[in-house]
Amino acid sequence: MPRFLSRLPIDGYLLALIGMVVLAALLPASGQGAVVMDVVVKVAIALLFFLYGARMSPAAIAAGLMHWRLQGTVFLSTFLLFPLLGLGLVFLMRGSLQPDLLTGMMFLCLLPSTVQSSIAFTSIAGGNVPGALTSASLSNLIGVVVTPLLVALLIGSAGGSAGGGIHLQSILDIGLQILAPFAVGQLCRPLLLGWLTRHAKLTGLVDRGSILLIVYAAFSEGMVAGVWSHVAPADLAKVIGLNIVLLGLVLGLTLLAGRALKFDRPDRIVILFCGSKKSMASGIPMAGILFASASVPLIVLPIMLFHQIQLFACTIIAQRYARENAARLKDEPQIEAY
Repeated sequence: MPRFLSRLPIDGYLLALIGMVVLAALLPASGQGAVVMDVVVKVAIALLFFLYGARMSPAAIAAGLMHWRLQGTVFLSTFLLFPLLGLGLVFLMRGSLQPDLLTGMMFLCLLPSTVQSSIAFTSIAGGNVPGALTSASLSNLIGVVVTPLLVALLIGSAGGSAGGGIHLQSILDIGLQILAPFAVGQLCRPLLLGWLTRHAKLTGLVDRGSILLIVYAAFSEGMVAGVWSHVAPADLAKVIGLNIVLLGLVLGLTLLAGRALKFDRPDRIVILFCGSKKSMASGIPMAGILFASASVPLIVLPIMLFHQIQLFACTIIAQRYARENAARLKDEPQIEAY
């Protein structure tokens, strides 16, 4: 069996992701279990960013903030490239997909990037983690204002109000869940850096473990909410196909942009992962405020599906980068010996 698994075109971590989806379908976290899972996910994410804070030098963080070309490229991918592609897909699919699902596809394209998975995948792939941290965090902070404005401009009023407390609450959530643990990690850096250097695999385990938890929690939420029962199989297939096309286009274009603009490999990895993600964590609560409550289940369905697809696709890409990095490190002594 191990020899058979080693010959499969997917690795063990992707199989673990599939296992989380199957587990959520069979045994979704519901009721008190969902409450506990939400706490576990938040603790895992806080631990992840605490470890990032303990490992990153302040100079590297400052360099990430000052790297305006990198931040600008990710911003344009998130809030310009995605909306333009979304408009094209909506135009092509108008009349052949339920209106709420079509609105959901457009809304998906207006959301900020993810934070946790973008940084975790960048770390796995050997990219510029400080740059990814600043890019993803800035995307979410800016998205609190930009996303509602884009919804008003490109989707229009769809019931509900774009006002409310989402702006302040989103900023507080980002601060408490991400920036606070990171800051504590920075303060503890002198005490922990030596230990973390000797146990470098720990951060990698937390990277991968946090993504597995996010997948299980997200898919469980969809199962419990009964989102899948509100849409016909044909429409579900169309949304999945559109999500795959959308993600493929963005991955390809961000990869080309990173090379065309002559970014180095670590920065190209940041652009690829941060510029191709959309945040379900931000999208679902925003949808509850920006749209009529009766439409929300179908509007958020494309977001939930895209979230799963981007995790699977980026797992494959990140693992490939990781294998390339490992091979490069293995070959370096042989090159130096000559």
